[in-house]
Parts: sequence; structure tokens; C-alpha cells
Amino acid sequence: MQWWFKKSPFSRVKRSQQRAPRGLWIRCDNCKEMVYKEEVERNLKVCPKCNYHFRISAKERIDLLVDKGTFREHDNGLSPLDPLRFKDTKKYHDRLKEAQRKTGMKDAVVCGYAQIGGYPVELVIFEFAFLGGSMGSVVGEKITRAAERALENKRPLIIISCSGGARMQESIFSLMQMGKTCAALTRLSEAKLPFISILTDPTTGGVSASFALLGDVVISEPRALIGFAGPRVIEQTIRQQLPPGFQRAEFLMDHGFVDMVVDRKDLKPTLVKILSLFGRKGEADEFH
Repeated sequence: MQWWFKKSPFSRVKRSQQRAPRGLWIRCDNCKEMVYKEEVERNLKVCPKCNYHFRISAKERIDLLVDKGTFREHDNGLSPLDPLRFKDTKKYHDRLKEAQRKTGMKDAVVCGYAQIGGYPVELVIFEFAFLGGSMGSVVGEKITRAAERALENKRPLIIISCSGGARMQESIFSLMQMGKTCAALTRLSEAKLPFISILTDPTTGGVSASFALLGDVVISEPRALIGFAGPRVIEQTIRQQLPPGFQRAEFLMDHGFVDMVVDRKDLKPTLVKILSLFGRKGEADEFH
């Protein structure tokens, strides 16, 4: 029976040598398949097996959509305060410091001038990594200023939303931003300047209940979660089972809330086509 206890030649190989290097594979949140990370990166962070769109950062959005070298950031010095001295399991002040350190941003949106396919626009992009892309007083102020610059310079406004909603740590100061941003967009609409709203996963809460669905053109990435309250809360309130795909981009398009669902790789060409309907390339100061 000595052969039974004889060591296999493969047993000398350390277990660490048998494993694949860390970070080479990632699991898709939708199909649960393990996919090669480099392949996902090459595919603009879209799953090659099921077309699931992974979340990407604000910087990656800029690189994806904006003509190289044309982005000029505005209002990057605005930083949130803690007027309520809010504290739950951690002080709000400490949460802000941690989010700022993690993302390198002062708050959850990046705003600035950019060109897309040669067309000048005012651009606002949410960063979900900053407290879930939540909308506080600084986010509302930056969106309002972007709308005012679009009005002053007669440019289209594009907002790319990725948010869990209003920021509870700022309470009423956060909720006030819903009316404030909508009022700014009303002035833009009265001047007949286009507002293009792009919804990504997720766009929920006070963001979806205010400016996100007010676009002259509303575009969404595939299967993005879009809604106000969560499905479980709605089912408990109306005491009915919700239909399949409820609150997903395709469902909202079928019911008239979203104009088009566009894959990430097709987003810039789609925006260029839409912008071509409104004005001229370059530093144009007049739109029709």
C-alpha cells in the first residue's frame, strides 16, 4: 500500500503557483459569468457575453465622449459643508473627507465646457463613487450654474446621471436642489436651447424625480435602473406584483419615459447626430 501514500510529483507545486494572477478575471453582475478583464476594458467596460454595462467613472465618461483636449472644467472649487452637523454611524464631515480622498473630487459631479464631434456643449457628469452620486447642495448648485452658462453662451446642456438620489445627510438643503435645478432648466427651455439627459445605472430617487427625465431628448444605457422608490417599496404600497423588467431602461422606453436606449459604443455618434440638428460646429453662439 506504499504506492497510496506516495507523493504525486504535482504536489510539489505550490498552491500559489497554481492560481491565476489576481485581477485578470471579473464576474459580470448580470450573467454571473467570469469574463476576462482586459476584454471587458477593450469593450468599453461592457460584458462581451451579455452586453451588461458596468459603471464607469466621470473621467472615463469624458474620455469616451469628449473630443480630445476640449474639456475645460468649471466650479471645481465648490466643496460641500455640513450645516446640520449630521451623524449616523459616522459623521457626515468624515464621510465627505473619505469620498474626496477616494475620488479626488470635491463632490459628486464634474461640470465644464466641452466639444463633442466639434459641437460645443455644457457638460455635467455624475460620479457614483462619491457617496453614490447623491445630490446635495453643491451638486444642485453646479448643475444650475451649468444650465446658466448654457443659457448665456447659447449652447446645449448635457447631463449624464448616475445617482442614488438626494443626499439624506443634507436633508431639506438637498431636497431644495430638485426645484432649483428644474427652474434653471425651465429657463433653458424657454430660450429654446436643448437639454439632453443621459441616464445610466442607476438613476433613482430625487435625481430621477427632478431634472433627469426633463430632457428634450432622454437617452439611456441598456438595462439601466431608473426610478424613484425601489420595487419592493412600490409593491408594498400598491399591494400588486410589478411587471417583469419594471424600472429598467427598456421598460421605460416602451412606456414613453425614455426616447432611446443606446449602447455605450454608439453613444458619442448618437450625440453628434442629435447635436447636428441644433447648431453649427466650433464656437457657435447661435442655435436653432
